[in-house]
Amino acid sequence: MTWTLQYVVVPIALAAVGVVLLIGLWSMARAGSGNTSQKLMRMRVLLQAVALVIVLVTIWALGR
Repeated sequence: MTWTLQYVVVPIALAAVGVVLLIGLWSMARAGSGNTSQKLMRMRVLLQAVALVIVLVTIWALGR
Protein backbone atom coordinates (compact mmCIF):
# COMPACT_ATOMS: atom_id res chain seq x y z
CA MET A 1 0.00 0.00 0.00
CA THR A 2 2.68 2.52 0.96
CA TRP A 3 4.76 1.61 -2.08
CA THR A 4 1.83 2.37 -4.37
CA LEU A 5 1.14 5.67 -2.64
CA GLN A 6 4.77 6.72 -2.57
CA TYR A 7 5.84 5.75 -6.07
CA VAL A 8 2.64 5.87 -8.13
CA VAL A 9 -0.13 8.01 -6.64
CA VAL A 10 1.95 10.94 -5.35
CA PRO A 11 3.84 11.48 -8.63
CA ILE A 12 0.60 11.26 -10.62
CA ALA A 13 -1.05 13.85 -8.36
CA LEU A 14 1.92 16.20 -8.60
CA ALA A 15 2.14 15.77 -12.38
CA ALA A 16 -1.57 16.55 -12.72
CA VAL A 17 -1.09 19.81 -10.80
CA GLY A 18 1.90 20.73 -12.97
CA VAL A 19 0.13 19.95 -16.23
CA VAL A 20 -2.95 22.00 -15.34
CA LEU A 21 -0.72 24.86 -14.18
CA LEU A 22 1.23 24.88 -17.43
CA ILE A 23 -1.93 24.68 -19.56
CA GLY A 24 -3.45 27.56 -17.60
CA LEU A 25 -0.34 29.70 -17.94
CA TRP A 26 -0.12 28.93 -21.63
CA SER A 27 -3.76 29.88 -22.08
CA MET A 28 -3.21 33.19 -20.28
CA ALA A 29 0.00 33.94 -22.21
CA ARG A 30 -1.61 33.53 -25.62
CA ALA A 31 -4.43 35.87 -24.57
CA GLY A 32 -7.00 33.11 -24.67
CA SER A 33 -10.39 33.21 -23.06
CA GLY A 34 -10.23 34.59 -19.54
CA ASN A 35 -13.01 32.21 -18.59
CA THR A 36 -10.96 29.18 -19.64
CA SER A 37 -7.91 30.39 -17.74
CA GLN A 38 -10.05 30.97 -14.65
CA LYS A 39 -11.50 27.45 -14.84
CA LEU A 40 -8.02 25.96 -15.23
CA MET A 41 -6.68 27.87 -12.24
CA ARG A 42 -9.64 26.73 -10.13
CA MET A 43 -8.95 23.15 -11.22
CA ARG A 44 -5.31 23.62 -10.23
CA VAL A 45 -6.29 24.73 -6.73
CA LEU A 46 -8.58 21.70 -6.38
CA LEU A 47 -5.85 19.36 -7.61
CA GLN A 48 -3.36 20.94 -5.20
CA ALA A 49 -5.72 20.22 -2.31
CA VAL A 50 -6.11 16.61 -3.45
CA ALA A 51 -2.35 16.24 -3.88
CA LEU A 52 -1.77 17.67 -0.40
CA VAL A 53 -4.17 15.16 1.14
CA ILE A 54 -2.49 12.32 -0.78
CA VAL A 55 0.97 13.43 0.41
CA LEU A 56 -0.23 13.69 4.01
CA VAL A 57 -1.82 10.23 3.86
CA THR A 58 1.41 8.85 2.41
CA ILE A 59 3.50 10.41 5.19
CA TRP A 60 1.08 9.05 7.76
CA ALA A 61 1.21 5.55 6.19
CA LEU A 62 5.02 5.57 6.09
CA GLY A 63 5.17 6.48 9.75
CA ARG A 64 3.12 3.50 10.83
